[in-house]
Amino acid sequence: MSAIPPSPIQDALQILGRLGVAPEDLAGGDLAARTPVTGEVICRTPVLTPEAAARRIEAAHRAFLAWRRVPAPRRGELVRLFGEELRAAKSDLGRLVTLEAGKVASEGLGEVQEMIDICDFAVGLSRQLYGLTLATERPDHRMMETWHPLGVVGVISAFNFPVAVWSWNAALALVCGDAVAWKPSEKTPLTALAVQALFQRAAARFGPDAPADLCVLLQGGPEVGEVLVDHPRVPLVSATGSTRMGRQVAPRLAARFARALLELGGNNAAILAPSADLELAIRAVAFAAMGTAGQRCTTLRRLFVHESLHGEVVERLKAVYARVAIGDPREAGVLVGPLIDGAAGESMAAALSEAATEGGRVHGGERIDRPGTYVRPALVEMPSQAPVVLRETFAPILYVMSYRDLGEAIAAQNAAPQGLSSCIFTLNMREAETFLSAVGSDCGIANVNIGPSGAEIGGAFGGEKETGGGRESGSDSWKAYMRRATNTINYGDSLPLAQGVAFEV
Repeated sequence: MSAIPPSPIQDALQILGRLGVAPEDLAGGDLAARTPVTGEVICRTPVLTPEAAARRIEAAHRAFLAWRRVPAPRRGELVRLFGEELRAAKSDLGRLVTLEAGKVASEGLGEVQEMIDICDFAVGLSRQLYGLTLATERPDHRMMETWHPLGVVGVISAFNFPVAVWSWNAALALVCGDAVAWKPSEKTPLTALAVQALFQRAAARFGPDAPADLCVLLQGGPEVGEVLVDHPRVPLVSATGSTRMGRQVAPRLAARFARALLELGGNNAAILAPSADLELAIRAVAFAAMGTAGQRCTTLRRLFVHESLHGEVVERLKAVYARVAIGDPREAGVLVGPLIDGAAGESMAAALSEAATEGGRVHGGERIDRPGTYVRPALVEMPSQAPVVLRETFAPILYVMSYRDLGEAIAAQNAAPQGLSSCIFTLNMREAETFLSAVGSDCGIANVNIGPSGAEIGGAFGGEKETGGGRESGSDSWKAYMRRATNTINYGDSLPLAQGVAFEV
């Protein structure tokens, strides 16, 4: 029998002390840092006024002016040292993610591993910020493309990945020569403080080439976020959150011609075809729909099952849903922890009620009587995609529907206004290739025989439509954090003009 975990408050404060968070950052503030494990307040952290936030952004801009002069491979060394600090602190930081975001232990540790992985990726990238040499029609000329640091990169992160998403942006921005200003979710301020302390350790080891205020933290509410979005020293804001938030952020950035990198809603679907490996598919669906208590942007929310398999799949999933272990996410064997807060529980209950009125048969979804907001994941048999199905509810609800042919299933999947992630389970090559083709999934992520979640840092992460169109992490996403310049050099003694233009004076 596993030992009873300590009080989450005591647990969190001890971890914060070991990670080097200053005591003054954990007392006397206006922002209540709660643990969803019990719903209790861990501590109250100070927040910035809008004026103080603006001053901190100006300080980051001054840091950028110095940092951009540091050679990119040397910048990569800072990120390498930060990765070392994360490795040393993985156990503590992962547990803090569990305590503040409610993730089960393996997911909390996995989030920190994702930070380590993106640091490794960025270190290699620091020697690969390649431009191009371009063919020119003019003799004795050379034309090339160069990339330069952009400025202060603003990052607005969400509670469900309180540290990993910041690291996707920060690691790439730092090797690109940018400074970073981070506005974390008000629901997860403690993990942000811990990461900031670890970064400062790395910067101290790196030495004076790392200017003060290279990475600044902007704790506070929406008014602090507005300062970041509106500040003229911030040419790019990467914002993760709801589509509603994106609709507020994007126009404000566009008004001052700043760049937006948006990671918004996801209403992800899976298609379970007649040839699917059911053993594999059931396991994949269970994790994708119930992992992180349904609070991933890549959570599986819609499942289209071929009519020949529908009855069997529903019965097998009902059995899995009935036996999944729910409880304190620190305990061994628990697979589903709490929702982030009571409002999330109310949203889930309202969605299930609406689904029932639309003809849905609801299995599960009950509130569990214990401190915090714990619910049993819900499996809902739906006759069709009612409005509630096409609206993302950030909770463990899986809507199951049947289909007859692949074209019908793809059309139903693509009917959602969001376009983040998707998948198909099939052993039929034609079905798999059709799903991945231009006439298949319209999402930014399309998988075969794995679920929609669990993206790796080597591939660019993001989606289309109401997901916002942004791309973070691997591939060539580094280009978002830099500005491109096209350069032409005349090393001859004449002045030929392009396109045959003549201008003799």
